[in-house]
Amino acid sequence: MRISDHVRAGDGVWWGQAGAEATPLVDALLDSRVPVRAFCGLTVNARLRTPPAGLALTSYGALGELRAAPGLDVVPAHYSALPRLFAEGLLPTDVGLVQVSPPGPDGTCSLGIGADYAADAVPHTRVLLAEINHRMPRTAGTPGIPPTRFAATVETDRPPAPVPERAPDAVDAAIAGHVAGLVEDGDTVQIGVGALPTAILAGLAGHRDLGFHGGMLTDGVLRLVDRGVITGARQEVDRGLLVTGTAIGSAELYARVPDLPVVFRPPSHTHDPGVLARLRRLVAINSALEVDLGGQVGAESVRGRRLGAVGGQADFSGAAARTGARSIIALRATAGGRSTIVASLSGPVTTARGDVDAVVTEHGVAHLRGCPESDRARRLRAIAAPEHREGL
Repeated sequence: MRISDHVRAGDGVWWGQAGAEATPLVDALLDSRVPVRAFCGLTVNARLRTPPAGLALTSYGALGELRAAPGLDVVPAHYSALPRLFAEGLLPTDVGLVQVSPPGPDGTCSLGIGADYAADAVPHTRVLLAEINHRMPRTAGTPGIPPTRFAATVETDRPPAPVPERAPDAVDAAIAGHVAGLVEDGDTVQIGVGALPTAILAGLAGHRDLGFHGGMLTDGVLRLVDRGVITGARQEVDRGLLVTGTAIGSAELYARVPDLPVVFRPPSHTHDPGVLARLRRLVAINSALEVDLGGQVGAESVRGRRLGAVGGQADFSGAAARTGARSIIALRATAGGRSTIVASLSGPVTTARGDVDAVVTEHGVAHLRGCPESDRARRLRAIAAPEHREGL
């Protein structure tokens, strides 16, 4: 396949993220140097640190290798809004680069471990180019794509790219211990990816009949399934199933996907406010870069440096605080020698203070649900690093 036969100068191109990224096609696009507008999410493709001239790169956040990408433009949108942005042509839809499984018994290809925003973008995309990867597992939850829908294909036989993460440490474990006390048996958990979420999931090993509904399936979730902790037995939507948009983690996680009770669905389901409102025991556990003394959360940038995204945090935190069980923000009390509990955020507000029930650091829990303004600062100072409390 010559990518330039299908991509024209000025086109808008999108591709999937993490292990679902169609890396051979993305690399071919980069090699072609065709000037295009491009959209992608979390990437482990180091070539995107230095994209070629003419590639205008856009994302929903500065994630993975995109943190180092010069000229990255970020669309500050809730993850639940991505389907609408594709439908309205506000995100690129001229060409889509997808990694799919080989055709199954019904003759269609599956988006595998990365249904995610790709599944919502496909119906609005003019040209689809596919990497048919013989090691991409076939998954359920999203309609298959007939091979006739692809303008061109390449076949590969490679393991989907793993996403490495820092191993949890004692601070992560201390935070996890506090979070575990806020989760009850039978709750449905949403949580992200990274060392702290991994520690928090490990801290839930003593719970029973948890459900899982989130944007990302990780190794930490897999371990709780193996221990019989996550069963989905009391989950109000998709009972007995793991519900996710994408799997992000190790080669073991990807290899185990076909044997898991998991459905891969797009944001139009995983992040839909109507679906989330039906999860009456939803516990949203999200990370942050900073929390101010009023309880506002910053998860996108610190002092002008972009490090995160709006993502699904506000979608899940809002649903958990309003119609679910509880919304939890977990973070280390310091980062780079600075307090993460601050008088005022140095970046934008990602999640409003009214959508936060509890903030957790290694120093304890600040319960904010129903807490008046007059007492919020005191509670948050109490969980800040001791050496920074006086300055707050």
